[in-house]
Amino acid sequence: MFLGLVIALLAGVIPVALGAGPPAAVQVRVLSNRADLVSGGDALTEVVLPPAVSPSSVRVTLNGGDVTGAFAQRADHRYEGLLTGLRLGTNLVVARLADGRGARLTITNHPLGGPVFSGPQIQPWTCQSGAKDAQCDQAPTFSYQYMPAGLSSAGAGITGVASVNAFRPYDPKSPPPTGAIATTTTTDGVTLPFIVRVETGFIDRDQYAIAALWQPGQPWQPWAPQRQFNGRLVITHGASCDTTYGAGTAPGVLDAKVLGGGFVVMSNALDNAGHNCNLVTQAESLVMTKEYVVDHYGPVRWTIGMGCSGGSLVQQQVANAYPGIYQGITPQCSFTDAWSSAMQYVDYDILLRYFKDPSRWDPGTAWTPVQISEVIDHPNIGNPVTFTNVIPNSGNPSRSCPGVPAGKTYNQKTNPKGVRCTLQDYMINAFGPRPDGFANRPFGNAGIQYGLKALREGILTAAQFVDLNTNVGGLDYNDDVQSARSVPDLAGLARAYTTGAVDSANHLDQVAIIDLRGPDPGFFHDVYRTYAMRARLLRNFGTAANQVLWRGQAAIAGDVTFADDAVFAVDRWLARVDADHRAVALATKITQDKPDTIAPRCTDGAGHDIPSEVCDQTVASYGTPRLGADEPLTDDVLQCQFKPMNKADYRVAFSNAQWTRLQRAFPNGVCDYSKPGLAQRGALTWQTYQDRSGTVLYGGLPLGPAPQSVPASR
Repeated sequence: MFLGLVIALLAGVIPVALGAGPPAAVQVRVLSNRADLVSGGDALTEVVLPPAVSPSSVRVTLNGGDVTGAFAQRADHRYEGLLTGLRLGTNLVVARLADGRGARLTITNHPLGGPVFSGPQIQPWTCQSGAKDAQCDQAPTFSYQYMPAGLSSAGAGITGVASVNAFRPYDPKSPPPTGAIATTTTTDGVTLPFIVRVETGFIDRDQYAIAALWQPGQPWQPWAPQRQFNGRLVITHGASCDTTYGAGTAPGVLDAKVLGGGFVVMSNALDNAGHNCNLVTQAESLVMTKEYVVDHYGPVRWTIGMGCSGGSLVQQQVANAYPGIYQGITPQCSFTDAWSSAMQYVDYDILLRYFKDPSRWDPGTAWTPVQISEVIDHPNIGNPVTFTNVIPNSGNPSRSCPGVPAGKTYNQKTNPKGVRCTLQDYMINAFGPRPDGFANRPFGNAGIQYGLKALREGILTAAQFVDLNTNVGGLDYNDDVQSARSVPDLAGLARAYTTGAVDSANHLDQVAIIDLRGPDPGFFHDVYRTYAMRARLLRNFGTAANQVLWRGQAAIAGDVTFADDAVFAVDRWLARVDADHRAVALATKITQDKPDTIAPRCTDGAGHDIPSEVCDQTVASYGTPRLGADEPLTDDVLQCQFKPMNKADYRVAFSNAQWTRLQRAFPNGVCDYSKPGLAQRGALTWQTYQDRSGTVLYGGLPLGPAPQSVPASR
């Protein structure tokens, strides 16, 4: 089953027999997570027994106390139980047979409020009203919703259902008449009243939500879930990219079609990039919440992500840096990740400051809209304005900081020790501190020849090219304009890659991907990002067969049906992978087991397929200032390597004065995009940012193999 594969991926190892004994030895396994990443005091645990051994002969202890009563042979023939009351730190589980054979496993339990592997938590942090402690712990609450019958526009598998937002409150003590409730049929063919239970609580200092089809009054145990649960999990995500210093609201989980299919749907506020644009805490919150789902709802065969914009970047960057959290993702209006996408934002910011201030231009210089669009490599010169206005500038340390009281944020003169509300400071555990104590900044624009392609094509004059590149400058550490180009802090630059903050896609061959796209009319959800991810896959693996592209005519999102339909398509895809028991790599199974019916699509925006040529014209891919300066389509070079300037590289003639000015602007040379970026490499997977005592490990260290059970001493 996929569950075993998921556990192995979470462990970062190939599936192997747990324990040093022969295949018939006793084994102890945590089913919901790695044994060293458990949180909240619970762990769904299995004792694997040798053939012909009766469960009645097993005794299980936890820290020396008998917990055998928590275990039983379940309907699926597993001998398992939910261990509760784990103490913080290490816990020893021992399973022993009457003949003395046995196994032991050390489980490391972390607080439900975290951290588990993210390191010292973001401060300051404001908990929600009602929190019982500084970790924002609060007992979960439960509510019920039902789908009314008799509405139109039914989704597949749902009888008489309207849409995602058509649910109404359901009171188990005073339910509506049976005939007033719609029915739904799951992917496994189970038909039942369409009633949903929503659980809301707090994990990792932030809100989580879990929704599932539910039969009120009927039991549900993790080893015996209600029959409508199809054993699959869908994770929803938020949008945007921002840094918030307090608990928020979990992304919505009431997706009618997905819930109607029998999936459990979960989210955590920390997987909403607009609330928490931090790869490490995004991944941690998902690991912890997913563990909670398994402990309380049952084993998950595979997990599928869904979400647009910021929700797409979470899926893609987490799937790459923490493979095994998702088995399939459906990024919509996608961003590859936060940090390589941020380079477009920062370049837009720098260029806008130049273009909006003619006092910085040489006398006699003028710019037309066409020339500006060529520099930004986008036909809509409003794209930079929209992007930098809608998305907060997380490079500005003095900006208003969500969750931080007024007057507590950084100001170079009046409050130099205040909270620097920048993305790198929000991720200081990943990037590490500079000598001044603030986070290393991985950004640089040294060597970039803005407008280079336009110069070659004769759209810019030599004088304009010189003016732009000698006067545009860069940004200092406080986000103010400086005459020199910006250079990165080298430690931060290297860690941007090793942590996965830049998604190099070096592990993304291990997930099934359906990318969902629509036309970009200049709202900064640029189509090129889909092809940038494809270019990274091709660079790394020679194929992008695990990425399927659906394009539609609806602006940005592509099609009103895409989000749900892609989940069901990926589900069919993963079912074939799950049934493939060949001894071949997971990446091979994903590409070879893809159903023929899951193929590139072009639609009219309302679910109807149309010729692909239409989308070739409407879902057009433009570029960025760096692509317009010769960066390859992979678009993941934060700081280029340099090459000497050579007049022969240009199709125009520069005067001696112009050439001297360019040499001064590029004292170390210009970008050599035939080479990888400076310090560029693929992400290291499953890193932890804290040691056993909780002390921060700046830049992270790989967790290594998951703890395995070993034979118990007699």
